[in-house]
Amino acid sequence: MIVLIGFMGAGKTTVGRLLAARLGLPFADTDVVIEQQAGRPIREIFATEGEPGFRALEHQVTAGLLAGPQAVLALGGGAVQHPATRRALGGHDVVYLEVGYAESMDRVGRDEFRPMLRNPGLEEIFRQRLAGYRAVAAHTVSTDGRPPEAVCQDIMARLPQVTDTHR
Repeated sequence: MIVLIGFMGAGKTTVGRLLAARLGLPFADTDVVIEQQAGRPIREIFATEGEPGFRALEHQVTAGLLAGPQAVLALGGGAVQHPATRRALGGHDVVYLEVGYAESMDRVGRDEFRPMLRNPGLEEIFRQRLAGYRAVAAHTVSTDGRPPEAVCQDIMARLPQVTDTHR
């Protein structure tokens, strides 16, 4: 399993789709799967159940996907905050897509469907999450100022055992 983690705007979904296509693997974005399974948008889950309720649901979805067939997974930006999710990531190829705060905000700053953007302490949340990303990542790839294709190629170069078995 190849798992992409990082803050919102890092490019997890865009790069994940490219990577999956290159490797001939399915792609799953946990945010999309959560919305499909819950039958409602994430912003509504946040509004009614709060972040703790959302993170518990996110963990269930992530654990289920990790137990499934080989794929490229894009996790939500806060998924690694859940202790059980961090443990579940062990033994998988976890790639941290590193993005600076300013670039993250340039990429997603006007996206009304991201409930975390309404949080006044967002920059502090960003800083707090960095240690979690680094703690679970087997690889770190910077995305600042780089096109998704270059990021995808960088990941593939770092995971030769995966690319060799899926060519």
